[in-house]
Amino acid sequence: MVDDKVFLAVSGESLTRAGQGQDGEWAVETLLDGQGACCLAADPANSDVVYAGSNGNGIFRSEDKGRTWAPFGLAGQIVKALAVSPHDPETIYAGLKPAMMAVSRDGGQSWQELESFRHIRGRRFWFSPAEPPDKRPYVQAITISPTDPDVVLAGIEFGAVVRSEDGGRTWSNHVKGTLRDCHDMKFHISNGDWVYESGGGGAAFGRRNGQAWQKANGGLGLTKRYGAACAADPERPEVWYISVAFSPGKAYGEVAETYLFRNDAGAGWQPIGWQEHPLPQLPIALVTDPAAPGHLYAGLTYGDVWFSANYGDEWQKLPFSMRRIWRSMIVI
Repeated sequence: MVDDKVFLAVSGESLTRAGQGQDGEWAVETLLDGQGACCLAADPANSDVVYAGSNGNGIFRSEDKGRTWAPFGLAGQIVKALAVSPHDPETIYAGLKPAMMAVSRDGGQSWQELESFRHIRGRRFWFSPAEPPDKRPYVQAITISPTDPDVVLAGIEFGAVVRSEDGGRTWSNHVKGTLRDCHDMKFHISNGDWVYESGGGGAAFGRRNGQAWQKANGGLGLTKRYGAACAADPERPEVWYISVAFSPGKAYGEVAETYLFRNDAGAGWQPIGWQEHPLPQLPIALVTDPAAPGHLYAGLTYGDVWFSANYGDEWQKLPFSMRRIWRSMIVI
């Protein structure tokens, strides 16, 4: 049920929280105002615990589903991506700008840079046009295998996707078959044989704990290859979703032209949504519910949230606005 959920989203400047009070009315709050909140991660072992990364103020942690927040480390750092290990909640990875990786293996009491990340071959060619005039590359996505705690994938905005088999101590070069311009990347919640990516170039998916990848653009057409967000059904890993546009200009503006697709068992992408395509706002965050197969949430750039309980066949607009969403939304 949507009524018992809490929604958290970041805008790049602040964090928005939406939840129902005892009177059944939805309350929307702005938190971490001015702290540059830009990414989120939830503790898979404790839904009360949530982390937020920021543009220049390190990491913040909440122990009450996002009601209150406290600094949590990496002060002064730009933290663009976070991931909590599904095997050990004491292990937390942080992706930084410029492109570096850090890890805490003691629940945030201390942080260490994963220095081998600095020596990945080809990283001198990484750069990001996403935040002009600063073209420094950054880690956009981190995902951890649900079946092997040592397998970690990191996606760099306009750079590469790299893989570690030893908990981040060493890293591969760019993984063949992935999208170099990574915007979103997620392992399946329980099946390590599936991992998904969206980015510049469309969509790709990996098998065998992210060792073998292939592009997945059948049905997108040549004009819909700017991928934004992706998500997968918790029960059926062959069912996954992606939002796309023709270009950044068509994706993020107040008047956008975007598309939301579902891929079922390799049948190719089929459009889904609450109105005819193109959609006037980008579904910039796609979220599935680990406990509810078929449930899909789509957070739009300018704050609306839509919900489907049947794999995107039917939709309802939720009765609140997150005001502004920039890439990251979680539902707990």
